[in-house]
Amino acid sequence: MRRVIVSLLCLGLLWVGPRTSAAEEEFVSIVKSVEGRATITRGEATLAVVNGMEVRRADIVRTDRSGYVGLVFSDDTRISIGPNTELTIDTYLFEPLEKNFSFIVRMVRGTVSYLSGQIAKLAPESVQLLVPAATIGVRGTHVLIKVD
Repeated sequence: MRRVIVSLLCLGLLWVGPRTSAAEEEFVSIVKSVEGRATITRGEATLAVVNGMEVRRADIVRTDRSGYVGLVFSDDTRISIGPNTELTIDTYLFEPLEKNFSFIVRMVRGTVSYLSGQIAKLAPESVQLLVPAATIGVRGTHVLIKVD
């Protein structure tokens, strides 16, 4: 009887465990500021950006001609998105205890100010800012990017 109970508990943990970690992985940053008009496209849905909103991996952030958005990531990376900008958070992984790091942002157009956080200090090779004609490797700094 004890083996059956232990087996059922183990199966229950296996069933719940992956779902919890997958949900946690989706969340990558928080909107700290928004001005003007900005949207996030998440799958089929388009959402208006508001302060405190969670941003997830694969979200597409867009601003119109009056829009500004400030994002803060858990490693203290900060991204300021200017008017007429479109960018996607391709990858964000910050697991310092396991030494797993990845930060990849893809810009389509617009202006972005990037201020590096802990990932760029601990694993600078893990940070990439992708633009249409190049890839920018960040080694811990403040970068302003404009893509027409």
